[in-house]
Amino acid sequence: MTETHTAYTDTDTLIRALDAAETMPAAVRLRARSYELLRLPPGATVVDVGCGTARAVAELAEHAAHAIGVDLDPAMLAAARSRYPDIDVRAADAIDLPLGDGQVHGYRADKLYHILPDPHAALAEARRVLVPGGRIALLGQDWDIMVIDSDQPELTRRIVHARADTIPHPRIARAYRNLLLDAGFHDVDIEVHTVVFTGATMLPILVGHATAAHQTGAIGEDEAANWISEQTQRAENDRLLVAIPMFLATGTR
Repeated sequence: MTETHTAYTDTDTLIRALDAAETMPAAVRLRARSYELLRLPPGATVVDVGCGTARAVAELAEHAAHAIGVDLDPAMLAAARSRYPDIDVRAADAIDLPLGDGQVHGYRADKLYHILPDPHAALAEARRVLVPGGRIALLGQDWDIMVIDSDQPELTRRIVHARADTIPHPRIARAYRNLLLDAGFHDVDIEVHTVVFTGATMLPILVGHATAAHQTGAIGEDEAANWISEQTQRAENDRLLVAIPMFLATGTR
């Protein structure tokens, strides 16, 4: 999953926000790049951990003989099965995958590791299920880095950092390369791709950021309302701009 449920009133709202973001052309290209870097051989099995509604699982099925999705959220898995009845999605934890040793040729986790209680244990589990020579791809954002155009820059900084502070591991994406090296992966590389949004697609997420910042006490109710009003007007007038650097780290088992 890409977000914690904090700042969203229900899973349906979260899913709508994710759908809007994931269908943007830049997001589609970034997912395709992650598939490419897995270098899946013919007949490969690949697992997408934290699959959410399984958009990537369905896309990976076009690249592999068997694509498996894993998630802990029952609502996400229900949505995945409703959207893609023929895919293989399973309820499981990232540190206890329902897979045998050396069963998969590719392991992918998109916007997941920032919410995991134990990322190191998850990487150890990734090594367990990967065949020797299998590939891993970790994709995610650094929550302290989000460029948002605003007439209130100081308030915007407070909102971004306050939202980051609600995440268990907000800066883990910048550490992906070292995490993979420490876990024993080789041929490790990292790319940074900036995803730019200029329409209303990101507005629900920005509202979520301001709401979370208010809930933590970092900003007042009036500040949250004024900032949300500004961003809403920007979206309505085609003046919204959000840029998010996405870190894509890969390695070989």
